[in-house]
Formats: sequence, structure tokens, C-alpha cells
Amino acid sequence: MGSDIESVWLFALASKCKAFSQQNTAWPILIIALAWLVMTIVYWVHPGGPAWGKYRFKKCAITTINKPIPGPRGLPLIGSMNMMASSLAHHRIATIAETCKAKRLMAFSLGDTRVIVTCNPEVAKEILNSSVFADRPVKESAYSLMFNRAIGFAPYGVYWRTLRRIAATHLFCPKQIKNSEEQRRFIADEMVNLFGRHGHERSFIVREVVKRASLNNMMVSIFGRKYKLDCDNNEVDELRGLVDEGYDLLGTLNWSDHLPWLAQFDPQNIRVRCSNLVPKVSGFVGRIIAQHRARTNEEACDLVDVLLSLQGADKLSDSDMIAVLWEMIFRGTDTVAVLIEWILARIVVHPDVQSRVHDELDMVVGRSRAVDESDAMNLIYLMAVIKEVLRLHPPGPLLSWARLAITDTTVDGYHVPKGTMAMVNMWAIARDPQEWADPTVFVPDRFVAKTGEVEFSVLGSDLRLAPFGSGRRTCPGKNLGLTTVSFWVATLLHEFEWLPSDQNSVDLSEVLKLSCEMANALKVKIRPRRKLT
Repeated sequence: MGSDIESVWLFALASKCKAFSQQNTAWPILIIALAWLVMTIVYWVHPGGPAWGKYRFKKCAITTINKPIPGPRGLPLIGSMNMMASSLAHHRIATIAETCKAKRLMAFSLGDTRVIVTCNPEVAKEILNSSVFADRPVKESAYSLMFNRAIGFAPYGVYWRTLRRIAATHLFCPKQIKNSEEQRRFIADEMVNLFGRHGHERSFIVREVVKRASLNNMMVSIFGRKYKLDCDNNEVDELRGLVDEGYDLLGTLNWSDHLPWLAQFDPQNIRVRCSNLVPKVSGFVGRIIAQHRARTNEEACDLVDVLLSLQGADKLSDSDMIAVLWEMIFRGTDTVAVLIEWILARIVVHPDVQSRVHDELDMVVGRSRAVDESDAMNLIYLMAVIKEVLRLHPPGPLLSWARLAITDTTVDGYHVPKGTMAMVNMWAIARDPQEWADPTVFVPDRFVAKTGEVEFSVLGSDLRLAPFGSGRRTCPGKNLGLTTVSFWVATLLHEFEWLPSDQNSVDLSEVLKLSCEMANALKVKIRPRRKLT
């Protein structure tokens, strides 16, 4: 009897559940959807947007103690992704920071990623020189492209410190830079001859020549491969294609890095492109390493030889060598070319500045000989021109790659939790009227030291202008890069007068990819100043 009663209750309960499932299934779904919508709005209304709101909601105890960092909310779920996806992200960040009265420190969200950014040199120094921000956030594309094993993206720790020691002691030491002087002279002469063929009647585009010159320079320094600038070469063309593809991948804001629910879909096809590129890079660089290893009784002369000669704690595996060499090619090629194009553009736009540089070259060098690298220390005004170009057109206006907080910390009096990305808008700092007189005007004289004054350094000691970064993650190749740029620019200005093309005036508009480039390639005419031999 008891079992019959239990059966009745079971049938009754089943019938109730059936009725509920048929008539009211939508209610739980609607309740869940409404709860999700409410929480999304709660997260979003917090200063800085959804990522900051989510953190504050989960850590409500901290909210009562610390004031929130001011910043834009952006949009629900995605935050300020559209701001960073802009081709002029550094402009938009500066404008929004001004609007939010948050130039010293501003918070915003990239999907689920918390971000802080400063447009102030004091706060920039606090971030860049802090051991808390010694790490970098590794994007999926950077990890896939092996940069997590190279100097730029390697996690802060023993391996990264080993790479930095190798770079400082072997790769970018003064001796190595001096040893590569002859190749820079050879490539400079090639550029002069190549540009000279255009004569003073025809207009031509500068970009492709300086990009190829920069790539050839890296090929000699790193791989010991020498190629003529005016001849096509399959190996150079292959490497150029690899660099261009990697450049595009790293310069693209990958939404999957900040919206985890998008990761499995790879909507921008970045994962597929990376998986196609890496075997090509590994094959290309690995082949050259193998060729170097097979050589005998040859003195080490390029960076592959240097890495192969390392022993003990400094010795790297082949895969790590590939990552380090690939990053050096990648970072060392376009940055030099981009900066030279900006310098020549400003020289064309400001003929009075060009005239003063020519006068200085005639006084220091004279027209009877070519420029030598040793002349650079006496070319005071030319170096001021280069610094002024770096101020107005820093190749990495957001210092290229962000930092990552490895612990909770305080920045400018605000609580910044572990895992927060930190950025410095060097473009905004370098155009701040509180730091610079007439900040939007091209005035190289601001960098000409008066009697008794110390020369302004752009190598990271003064955060009003630190285009190569500062602190532990400063660019290790900055001295080599500046040496190359100053010598090549001095040579090109000594040999030619640079004039605008007939068709158009110089367009100084810019576009931010991985570096900040001229939006439209520089087109010029030239007039020889010295007789070419």
C-alpha cells in the first residue's frame, strides 16, 4: 500500500514538472538573462568601465577604502576596445584623459582587462621604474610568434635577466656597435648612389629604400649576410615578407586577448596566421643557425656567431636563439626606417632647418669628404633636429608594449591591483604645454644646450621625452638605433638638398600600427650638394 501511495506522489510530481517545463521554461532563462544584464550594467557604470567594475564588485571591501581611478566607461562588455582599435589610439587616449581630467592617471577597460594610462612624466617615471611593472602582458600573437622567449616579452625572472645580460654584454655593447660601423657606411653609400640616380628632376618615394636599407643592415649584423640595395634577392624578399606579416599581427588589437569567450572562435584569424608564420620563421632562422654552426675556423663576426659562442649559464637553446634573433630583426628594421622617413619629412617641410643643418655639415665635415660616424658628436644641431622629431613623432607613442603589474601596488595615490596593464602615452607627454613651450611647433633649438647646460638625453633619464622607454624594460638596442639613424641622416643631408615633390605638399598625418608611421609615404625630389663619385 505504501509503495502505491509513493507511486501516486511520483506521478503527481512528474506531471507538475511536465506542466512547468511546457508552460514556464522561459521564466528561468528570462531571470538569468535579467540578472546577467543587471550585473553587466553594474560593472559598466563604474569609473573605468566593466573590467574595473567587476574587480570592485568582487573586492567590495577595497572599494570602501580606496577611491576609484577616473576614466571612461566605454561600452558594456567591451569597454574601450573601440578606442584602442583606432588608427590614432594615442590621440584618442590623450583627448579622453583631458576630458576626464585624468591626465595623471586614467583607468579604462579592454573587455575583461583592466588598464591604466598616464600622460604625465612624474607618474610615467613611477610606473616605468617600478619593479612591480617589470613584466609585460603577453598577447596571444606575441606568444604564438615566440616573443615570450625573447627580450621584449619574456616574463620577468632568471631567463629574462639572462637575456638582458647577453644583450648588454655581447649584442649591443659599444664594441659590437663599433664593429658594425663599416657595414653602416657601405649601406649609406648605397643609398646615396641609389637616390642619386633619380636626379633632381624626378620625384620618388623614400620609404621602400630606407626600409630595405634597414633590413639589409640587420641581415649583416645578425646573420652576416650582405646584399646589394639595388638588387632583388629571394632571401631578403622572404625575410621582408615574414617581418611584414609579423608586424601586422602584433600591431593588430586582438579582441580575443581581452574577451575570453571569443578566444575559441578566433574571429580575426590571428591564431591561424600565427600558426602559418611560425614554421616559416623557424625554418628561415634555423637554417642560418645551422649554416653558422657548420662553419669552422672562422672568427665570430655577427650576432649568430656571438650567440653560438656563449657557454655556461648564458648558453641558449636553438629555439631560444631563433626567438631572440627573430625579435631583433623584427624590432630593428622598421623602427629605424620609420624614424628616418619622419626626419626627412620634417626637413622638407622646414627648409630653414635644412639650411642650418647643411651649414653645420659644411662647417664640421666640409664638402670635400663624406660624413664619418665620428662626426656625429660635433653635429649638435642635427642631433637636436632628431630629438625634436622624436618628440613630435615618437615611433612608439604608447611605448609600443604595455607593462603588467605583478602584485597589488599604489600609483599616484591610487590602488592598482595585480594583473593590471599599464601604459604611458609618450606622445601626449611630449606635446603637453605644461612641459614644453609651443609644444606643437617644430623647434629643434629647444634641444640645443646653452653654455653651462647639460644636454637633454632621450635615453630614458628624463620622462618628458623617453621614446625608447625607461627602467628595466627600456629598449636594449637604443644606442645602436640612434647611431644608425644619426649617421644615415647626416649622410643623406650632406649629399643632397631635399625638396617637396611637384604634385603634393608633405602630408604629416600619421597612422598607428605597431609603430607610428606617416599615413602617406614621403615623396620628394633631391638636388645633389656634393659631386657623386
